[in-house]
Amino acid sequence: MTYREALDFLFPRTTTIKFGLDTTRELLSRVGAPHRLIPTIHIGGTNGKGSVSTLVAEALQEAGWRVGLYTSPHLVSFRERIRVNGVPITEEAVAMWTERLRPEIEARQATFFEATTVMAFADFAARGAEIAVIEVGLGGRLDSTNVVDPLVSAVTKVAMDHTKYLGDTLAAIAVEKAGIAKEGVPFVTGETEPGVAKALEETARGHGAQVIRIPDDAWWRGALGLAGPHQRRNAAVAEGVLGALPERYRPAPEQTRTAFARARVAGRFDRRGKWVFDVAHNPDGMRALVQALTEARFPRPVHALVSILGDKEWAPMLVELDRGIARGVLTVAPTAAGRGWTTEWLTKWLEDPSRPPAHADWHLEPDFRKALAQVQEGAGTILVTGSFHTVGDVMVALGVAEVEG
Repeated sequence: MTYREALDFLFPRTTTIKFGLDTTRELLSRVGAPHRLIPTIHIGGTNGKGSVSTLVAEALQEAGWRVGLYTSPHLVSFRERIRVNGVPITEEAVAMWTERLRPEIEARQATFFEATTVMAFADFAARGAEIAVIEVGLGGRLDSTNVVDPLVSAVTKVAMDHTKYLGDTLAAIAVEKAGIAKEGVPFVTGETEPGVAKALEETARGHGAQVIRIPDDAWWRGALGLAGPHQRRNAAVAEGVLGALPERYRPAPEQTRTAFARARVAGRFDRRGKWVFDVAHNPDGMRALVQALTEARFPRPVHALVSILGDKEWAPMLVELDRGIARGVLTVAPTAAGRGWTTEWLTKWLEDPSRPPAHADWHLEPDFRKALAQVQEGAGTILVTGSFHTVGDVMVALGVAEVEG
């Protein structure tokens, strides 16, 4: 099996979302149960979990550990999801593990995420990872990653997202996300909304976890490689996670400072020349993005190229974004075909007299290439946002998408 054949086998399984841990456990048993051999840190939340996971992994690496990092989704290459000390999984390893697991994947009708979670642990073991940072995929309680018995678990914050699967209130979503809490294990949360924090804490304590709530006024004060005020909050949560680790794994303060100063996460308020890439994909994420834009001293005017998946709360997202830009170009990201919003929806939204008065000048250009050219006209800064698909597709189109290693 080649790398391309492996992806062609795996990706059709992304259309299926299946909650439960039995299939993941069974597949893991077929490769030696590596999740039992590697100490883990388990990080969930609606927004911020990818940044917190990266910061924690960077600090552990600075402290001398060989660190596996499993995140999702990816921007450009599948290989981004599975890294050891920052180096992505090889194409050969993806092909090898897929071929090895294929009979079980087919027999148990495993989903894409179940299969790739198993692949991540297998690759970490094969490459000698001494500790792994595992980002939750969707929810927490029944997410495939919840097979681990972590040293620390954490929920960054909770916002409305994936309501079809997790519940239609923040409290209900919080209960699902706090389902990663384990008996006797520190559970760190950065949630600031009192009712949501209460739901997280009560659920975690119900699982027997030791709750550590990051104070509402806690912000990282040192140098930080991740831009935007929201990242200073994420860094404070990451510092709390590191502080909750057993002493032998805990980085020294100077190691944490060094790691946080150099940390980078592609697509998170990621400025490259006159372009800014941000994967905000729900209203809460868009609010944080607009706040960061407002505080940043970027050349004006700011134009935005936007494409959002159809199952997201895209109308409230656009209302939030409208406050921070001068011009918005709505389009359809190529890799989101079939999953994105439709031009019919957007036309109705643009013509809807009941929507809030717009600050920005909005245009619809379904042709992605034309939209990419249009958004650059007269722009001081160009923002690309709405989904991982959108950011990844533009990075590829501009030739700035590289997977190191």
